[in-house]
Amino acid sequence: MTSATACREPGCTGTYEDGWCDLCGSPAPSGATSTVTGTTTPPAAGAPAAPTPSSMLGTGIAPGVPTPGAGDDGAAERSTRTGRTSSTRLASAALGSARTVATGSRATRRLGTSSTRLRRARLGAGLTTVPPAPVADPLQAVMADPQVPERKRFCAACGEPVGRGREGVPARTQGFCPSCGARFDFDPRLAPGTLVGGQYEVAGCLAHGGMGWIYLARDRNVSGRWVVLKGLLNSGDPDAVAAAISERQFLARVEHPLIVEIYNFVQHDGDGYTVMEFVGGRSLKELLTDRREAVGHVDPLPVDQALAFVLEVLPAFAYLHDLGLLYCDFKPDNVIQAGDALKLIDMGGVRRIDDDDSAIYGTVGYQAPEVPVDGPSVASDVYTIGRTLATLVLDFRGNTTTYVAALPPVDQTPVFARYDSFYRLLAKACAPDPSDRFGSVDEMRAQVLGVLREVVAADRGAGDPPLTSVASVLFEPPVTDHAERALAWDELPALKVDPDDPAAGWLAGVNVVDAEQRLAALAGAPEDTVEVRLLRATTAIEAGRPDVVTAAVEAILADDPWEWRAVWIQGLAQLATGDPVAARASFNAVYGQVPGELAPKLALAVACELSGEPGIAEQLYATCAYADANYTAPAAFGLARLRIASLHLDDALAALDLVTPTRSSYPQARLMRARILARSRDDLPALAAALESVRSVPLEPAERAALRVDVLSTALATVRRGATAPGVTLDGAPATQDGVTDALEAAYREQAGLTADHAARVALVDRANRVRRWTAW
Repeated sequence: MTSATACREPGCTGTYEDGWCDLCGSPAPSGATSTVTGTTTPPAAGAPAAPTPSSMLGTGIAPGVPTPGAGDDGAAERSTRTGRTSSTRLASAALGSARTVATGSRATRRLGTSSTRLRRARLGAGLTTVPPAPVADPLQAVMADPQVPERKRFCAACGEPVGRGREGVPARTQGFCPSCGARFDFDPRLAPGTLVGGQYEVAGCLAHGGMGWIYLARDRNVSGRWVVLKGLLNSGDPDAVAAAISERQFLARVEHPLIVEIYNFVQHDGDGYTVMEFVGGRSLKELLTDRREAVGHVDPLPVDQALAFVLEVLPAFAYLHDLGLLYCDFKPDNVIQAGDALKLIDMGGVRRIDDDDSAIYGTVGYQAPEVPVDGPSVASDVYTIGRTLATLVLDFRGNTTTYVAALPPVDQTPVFARYDSFYRLLAKACAPDPSDRFGSVDEMRAQVLGVLREVVAADRGAGDPPLTSVASVLFEPPVTDHAERALAWDELPALKVDPDDPAAGWLAGVNVVDAEQRLAALAGAPEDTVEVRLLRATTAIEAGRPDVVTAAVEAILADDPWEWRAVWIQGLAQLATGDPVAARASFNAVYGQVPGELAPKLALAVACELSGEPGIAEQLYATCAYADANYTAPAAFGLARLRIASLHLDDALAALDLVTPTRSSYPQARLMRARILARSRDDLPALAAALESVRSVPLEPAERAALRVDVLSTALATVRRGATAPGVTLDGAPATQDGVTDALEAAYREQAGLTADHAARVALVDRANRVRRWTAW
């Protein structure tokens, strides 16, 4: 019997197969691979280990980031080496989610059995569809006339333009840089038919990149398979030679289904060549070019497709970081789509995290601003991912000039105005300060997946049902719904406990109900960890101890100014003390740090509703309602309240229709919907529908009786004004004055019988008597 184990990557819905996840490509932990017969060793209990985010937030507009254009800006193509010497939106802040360190991503996985075959990938995580890229005959990719265009000729040593024609002097493909004197040579060194290393027969040039020419060749020793030879753009550059040799030394152990495989390293006529797997298909840059040529102007990818591409490739970065390697030069050129699978190619810029000596390769418009001074890091890789994502969706001009250090203004960028979470994702990934970026690609991946869900939900439109629910790695789902009022502080989603916190096991045994007693128990914690302090702060809110809340929050932020969970608790405390304006600022800041999470959006919507910002609240409630079924009910009630207040009753009904019969709050939604219909003056069919809509819904007898009174009172006033509706019945009575009068009298008496208060019961009986039809004797 076949058994499959769910992937443990945050937000991934795939399963492990042959040692790898069939969706995200991450290696399976020990004991988590699927088996064909017998039983399967189950994974460790519990959800995937949540990243330990740590961020503090500010209040200003988020500083933007440069993103390269999709056009033919020569500067944007330039590779460099660096030596060691909205009107209804709130301002966002991009201040970090974890302190940046020059180490690999959080080690939440073990390295499983390697697989080098190109796996079929379900791009889009089952949320959206990405058109497959055709895999053509490799020979069709060979360049007919391999030349480096003048606009792309730069000195490999100093980055200045070289080989350009000017003032009647023709362009040169070989020579010396006028700025630094380094030799340049842009001519291919290998001709078709050349046998390299006694094994690889060259077919021709495929492309030219930042570090050299790339050739297609056949491996005569392995069934004539197609391989790629990556040479040097400037073979006279010692740094380039050293980089190639370094690549040979450590890339041999890089084995991941999303990363091109390195086969060999050979020399020919004094030059070195890396031999690697040939990956057919189209690069993301070529996909953008194809789209531009098809319509005659820049045509960026839809946001959902761009997010799907980045989401798919992130596990490759996590794998490299766990090996202590940095990719350094990520850009659309270096991702190939073949069919519906992706591969990360061009490993020439990869280097060790602890390498302080070798040259650093990057591309203008993608490289993080701190790299020339501080060198690359996990944070700078995150930066290149963010800039690549921006490139895929923006018609960007001047990315190396005007926008070299900023995103374009939101009000001038329709994509940002439409998808606020997407904008905040980019602002955080590409924050100028590396400490303000995502602390790891695992952390970023969870947020990319959440933003993708929101984008897909927004694109589907209001007529489609909400997306199915998905477990967050940071927050518990909301468990409380209220139709008539906004959620209270303790009814918002709760933070999940970080299982890696040293006190996590001890905290699991703290089950004291009384808040004061719980505070006393926490005082005896074996270690005053972040989780202990967070629970102490939450308990202090419950106990009405603002001094303890303040002390706990300040202690957390003193140790780690980037710990956004402390700001979340601060927002809860502000809601609890009746300060929704301050809570709005806190929750907005948290939203900027985890842009793919719905909990901060729901909390911010509540704060905006309570502080007189209905426009923002409605947008946030709508996002929550459609992006995750777990959030649909509380968000739908919020939408209904706001729309009732603005007299958009049809829209309020549409919001309540989102709550399905499978939800525990369905009776509340039906009752609220019926009460809206009960306001339908001069519309007897709508009044009849109000009662009919709850006929099979389990309601408290008193609630049902009160609704009957409301509907029938409105109906009586309507028929007295002369309205008629032949054939319509209300609560079984004809929609005539006599029929409605009799039904209303009965409703008053039923309500009186359900009322415990004597005075109220007498008043209802009096109303029944006043309504009663009196007949003459």
